[in-house]
Amino acid sequence: MDVQQTHFSAQEIAALARRIDRPIVLVGMMGVGKSSVGKRLASLLGCPFVDADEEIERSAQMTIPEIFENFGEDYFRNGERRVIARLINESLEDFGGHIVIATGGGAFCNPETRALILDKAITVWLDSAIDTLVERTSRKDNRPLLKEGNPREILTRLREERAGHYSQAPIHVVSGSGPHVQTINKVLQGISQWL
Repeated sequence: MDVQQTHFSAQEIAALARRIDRPIVLVGMMGVGKSSVGKRLASLLGCPFVDADEEIERSAQMTIPEIFENFGEDYFRNGERRVIARLINESLEDFGGHIVIATGGGAFCNPETRALILDKAITVWLDSAIDTLVERTSRKDNRPLLKEGNPREILTRLREERAGHYSQAPIHVVSGSGPHVQTINKVLQGISQWL
C-alpha cells in the first residue's frame, strides 16, 4: 500500500498507539531516514526506539565498519539477523510489541530476517529518490558499502537489487527532502490503514 500524507491529532495518535500490538520495523535503503524518523515516531507513540545497527555494535563491541573490515559482510549479516530476531522477540515479551525498530539497509534482504519481520511486525518500507539518498549518506563516513566506488552508482545499484525485497513490506512510504514530520504522518496513516 502506497501512503499519501495526512495530519494526525494527538488524540488520533494516542488511539492508534493503543491499537499497536507488535513492533513497528522500518526497512529501506541507507540514508532514507529510518533512524531519525523512527526516533520521532517512537516519541509520538510513547514507546521505545531501537536502532538495530547500534545494537549490533553494542553486541559485537565494535563499529559496523570494523565488523565489515575484520570479518566481512556475511559475518555482519548473520549477526544482524540474530540481533533483529532478539529485538523483535524481546519487544513482544517486554513491551507487548510496542516499540519502533530501525533496521540496516540490507537487513530485509536476508530471507530469514524478512520472514520474521513480515510475520511478527508492522513493516514499513521507507523509500527515497537516489538524489536524496546520496545527499543524506554523504553526511556520515560510516557506510562500508559506499567506500568501494562512486556512492551514487552504488546506491543506485543497491536500490535496484533490493527493491524486490523492500516491496514485500505492506506499507510503502516515500520520504522526500522535506521535513520528517511529513514522512511520519505518512507512516502513521499507513499503520492506521494496515491495522
